[in-house]
Amino acid sequence: MTRKTIKEEILSFLQEAKKKSFSMEELAQHLGMQKSTDYKLLVQTIAQMEREQSVEFSNKGKIKLPFAPVMVEGTFRMNERGFGFVTVDPEEPDIYISSDATNYAMNGDRVMIDIVKNADPFGDRGAEGRVVSIKERAIHQVVGEFTAYTPTEIDETDLYGVVTPKDKKNAPFKVFVAAEGIQPVDGSIVVVEVTHYPEKGYASSLEGLVKKVVGHKNDPGMDILSVVVAQGIPTSFPDEVLEEADQVPDQISEKDLIGRRDLRDQMIVTIDGADAKDLDDAVTVRKLSNGNYFLGVHIADVSYYVTEGSQLDREAFERGTSVYLTDRVIPMIPQRLSNGICSLNPQVPRLAMSCEMEIDTNGTIVSHEIFPSVIQTVERMTYSAVNGILEETDAELIKRYESLVPMFTLMKELHEILESRRINRGAINFEDREAKILVSENGTPLAIELRSRGVGERLIESFMLAANETIAEHYNQLKLPFIYRIHEQPKEEKMQRFFDFAAALGILVKGTKESITPKDLQQVISDVEEKPESAVINTMLLRSMQQARYSEDNYGHYGLAAEYYTHFTSPIRRYPDLIVHRLIRTYEESQSEKVQGKWAEVLPEIAKHSSDMERRAVDAEREVDSLKKAEYMADKVGEEFDGIISSITKFGIFVELPNTVEGLIHLNELKQDYFHFIENQLALVGERTRQTFKIGQKVKIKVTKAEPETREIDFELLEAEEIPALEAPTRNRRRERKGKPSYNKNNKENKQPRKNKKKTKGKKPFYKSVAKKKKGGRK
Repeated sequence: MTRKTIKEEILSFLQEAKKKSFSMEELAQHLGMQKSTDYKLLVQTIAQMEREQSVEFSNKGKIKLPFAPVMVEGTFRMNERGFGFVTVDPEEPDIYISSDATNYAMNGDRVMIDIVKNADPFGDRGAEGRVVSIKERAIHQVVGEFTAYTPTEIDETDLYGVVTPKDKKNAPFKVFVAAEGIQPVDGSIVVVEVTHYPEKGYASSLEGLVKKVVGHKNDPGMDILSVVVAQGIPTSFPDEVLEEADQVPDQISEKDLIGRRDLRDQMIVTIDGADAKDLDDAVTVRKLSNGNYFLGVHIADVSYYVTEGSQLDREAFERGTSVYLTDRVIPMIPQRLSNGICSLNPQVPRLAMSCEMEIDTNGTIVSHEIFPSVIQTVERMTYSAVNGILEETDAELIKRYESLVPMFTLMKELHEILESRRINRGAINFEDREAKILVSENGTPLAIELRSRGVGERLIESFMLAANETIAEHYNQLKLPFIYRIHEQPKEEKMQRFFDFAAALGILVKGTKESITPKDLQQVISDVEEKPESAVINTMLLRSMQQARYSEDNYGHYGLAAEYYTHFTSPIRRYPDLIVHRLIRTYEESQSEKVQGKWAEVLPEIAKHSSDMERRAVDAEREVDSLKKAEYMADKVGEEFDGIISSITKFGIFVELPNTVEGLIHLNELKQDYFHFIENQLALVGERTRQTFKIGQKVKIKVTKAEPETREIDFELLEAEEIPALEAPTRNRRRERKGKPSYNKNNKENKQPRKNKKKTKGKKPFYKSVAKKKKGGRK
C-alpha cells in the first residue's frame, strides 16, 4: 500500500463506520495492518493526517474524524440581555445563540452560524448555535442623545463625546463620536454614521461620525421625531421632489378630462374621520329598478399626477406608505398633492379611478366596470355625522343633510348585506380595541380614548372591501401581471399549537391543521364569544395567523375568506394602491407581451419593498404609542386600576387597562408562591397554592413604574379574580432554572472609550489610532 492509499482507506473506513472513534489497535485490526511494519506505517500515517487535520484524537486518545460544523446563514435578533436568536427559515424555529457566542453580532445582522446543539423535539428544546462570521451589518446609522465631553476630555480621547441610542434594540451599546466634522452641543439628538463595530475587548462599543443634528432633546416633539429618524423614515422631501410637486397644477384643465367618464352630476360623498385631510375615497349608492344595489367607489387618481419614473414616484416607492403618528402624519407624497389636487375635497372637480358595481340582495356582485372618471363630491361627511344620522340620535344633522339621508339609509342596507355575505363565507372578525392618544400642542399626552367603530366606519370598510375584491378578481381573470394583498393559510405547526391549546380549555375545533377553513375558526370565536375563554382564544388565534403582505402571486386572503384581494382604495397613502391604478391605466392602453413582461419583472420587488415599508411604519406607530402611553402613566405611579390579564409569559403577567395601556407584573414580584409557566394554556400556576393566572382574568393593580425613555410600565398585583385552579407541574426548580441566560447588570465593560494611540482621522479604528486615553478609562 502507498501512503495515499492508506489515507483513503482510513478516511473511507471512518466515514462508513457506525462507531465514531477507534483506538489504534482497533483501526489496525479493521484495516488488516497488525504486522509490525504495517502497524508502524499506520501510526506514521495517522500522525501525518492529524497534522493535516483530516483526523483528530478524542479525549480518550481514540482516532476520529474532526467535527464538521453545520454552517447556515440567517438573521440575528438580539435580546436586550445579550443573548439572541438566528432566523434561518421563517417557517422553522429560531436557533438560540448564547451571549458568549454572538461574535459581536448586532440586531438584524446577516450571520453565518454553526449548530453546537441539535434541537430536542421531545424535550421541547430548540437548537443552539454560535456565530462564526458576520456577512452583512444591518445597522449603519444610530440615532441617539449626545453627551458632550469637556475640552480636556476631548483632547485626551480625541472624541467629542458619546451617544446613547434611542432604539431599544441598540440600548446595550454606547456610540463614541470621533472628534471630526460636526460637533453637537450636549443634549442634541443626532444621527451617527457607524465607522467601527464591536470587537474583542469592546463588546458594547461602536464608533462613528455625527452626520446630522436632528434637534435638542428638549425641543417639542423631539421624542417622536427621534423614533421616526431611528426607524429610517424620511422626515422631509428632497428639493427635487418638492419642485416637481410644485409643477402640478392646482386645478383641473379640460385636457385632463380627455378619455374620462364625467360623473359630476352624481350624488357622491366622502366619509372620513373628522381630522382627515387626505381624502382618497368617495362613494355613492342607489337602488336599481331590478331591486339590486348600485355601488360606486371612486378613488383619487394619484397615478395621473405621480407618473412612472418621476422624482415623485421614486420617493413614494422609497417611503412605501404614509406614517400616522400621535400628533403628526409623515406623508408618502408631498402635502401639496395629498391634501390638494389629489384629495377628493367637496364641491370641486377631481380626477378619479372608479369601480362601479351592481350587487344583488344576496351581496353578489353581478356586474362591474372599472374606468377613469371626473367626480365632484357634494359633501365631506364625517363618521360621527353619518352615525348620528343612521342611529337617529341627532335631529339637527338629519335636517341639515335631509337630501342625503335616503342614500345613507341605502348604504346601511347594502353594508349589512355585504357584511352578512362575508360572515357567511367565513371571514374572521377579531375583536380590535384601538385607542387614540390626545396630546397638547407641545406633545404632552392629555387623555387616551377608545376609538369607536359605528355603522359609518363599517359601511365604508364594506364598500372598500367590495371594490378591492372586484379589482383583484377582474385582473386575475385576465391573467395579467398584478399586485395582490395576500394573507396565507396558517402554518400547520401553529395551528397544531392552537388545537392543543383549545383542547386544554375543553374547546373542540372542527377541521384539521392541514385544511382548516376560515369558517371553522370563525365558528370557534363565535362559540366562545360569551365565555370567559373568549379573550384567550382570540389572542391565541391571532398569534397563529400569518402576516398579511403584498405579492405578485395571488394566494387569496385567508382572514377575509376572499379568493381575490388587492389594495386599490388608498393611493394617496399606500404605494401598492398607486401601482394598482398605474396597472389599470397601462392595461387600458396595451396588454402586449412586452408590457406584461415588464410588469412581471418589477412587481416582485415592489411587493416585497412595500411589505417591508409597511412593517417599518407599523413598528414606528407602535413605538410612539408605547412612548406616549408610558408618558401618560408617569404621573399615575402609585394609583390603582382595574384591568384584564392580556398575556402570560415565563417572566410575568401583562395586564391591559380599560384605556389599552399595558403593563408588566414581573414574575419575581409574585412572592406568595413559586409559579410555573404552563405554555400550552398560557397560564401561571403556583406550586404550593395552585393559584392560577390566565388571559382574560380580571385583576386590580397599582402602577409602580412608567418610563417613557424605555417604554416600560410596571404594575404590582393587588387582587385577582378567583378562577378554577390548574395543576402545577412537579419539576425540579434548580433544573428548570438551569440554562436560563445570565445577565450581570453590574458588568462595567465598555463604559469607557477604547484606548487611543495615534490620530489618523478615522482611517483606522480609533482604539488603534489615537494616542491618549480618557482618565479613568481602560488600563
